[in-house]
Amino acid sequence: LTPRIRLIFTPLGRRSKMGICRDSRHKRRATGGKRAMDKKKRKYEMGRQPAMTKLGTKRVRVVRCMGGAKKYRALRLESGNFSWGTEVITRKARIVDVLYNSSNNELVRTKTLVKGAVVAIDAAPFRQWYQQHYGVAIGLKKGQKAPEEEETKRSDHALRKLRKRQKGRSLEAFLDDQFARGRLMAVISSRPGQCGRADGYILEGPELAFYRKQLAKKK
Repeated sequence: LTPRIRLIFTPLGRRSKMGICRDSRHKRRATGGKRAMDKKKRKYEMGRQPAMTKLGTKRVRVVRCMGGAKKYRALRLESGNFSWGTEVITRKARIVDVLYNSSNNELVRTKTLVKGAVVAIDAAPFRQWYQQHYGVAIGLKKGQKAPEEEETKRSDHALRKLRKRQKGRSLEAFLDDQFARGRLMAVISSRPGQCGRADGYILEGPELAFYRKQLAKKK
């Protein structure tokens, strides 16, 4: 005998489907005992499919939520605003690749952008700012000389300002290597499936050393 499929029809004549529910009534107690179902599912406990934002040309959809609120579901993103903590600046940069995800390697293979993912971003906007702010060329390979720039007349005040900035200047060796390759390691700190953006910060110090070690393990 073939099993009979039971369809439940709502007053409007539509089929009701089992959706994603965020309640905990269906779960067992900590001791392992079953709970009595005192009520059915509720609309306010509803969940939705994950956005699984991919790397590509920007594509964002608006989702109407409870109370008329809106969420911005990013399906594809290609850039974001990234901050450089020690220099206290933020620049828009292109996301080049997904390097690491502590939760699932499959998200790295499929280039899925989620909060906490380690990505590679274009270093050009930050290198240009650094050279303009300090008057120093960075990201030079061993034996490579700084490119000759066109002589621009600067006032004595501007030169004094640059000299003063250069006194307390320090750049991490790992960061300088990344500038030479044209790619910086950064972490996404926003939620692309909720706010429609992939913003984050550049990795530095012990956090950068930790993720470099994790990436070295994978190879």
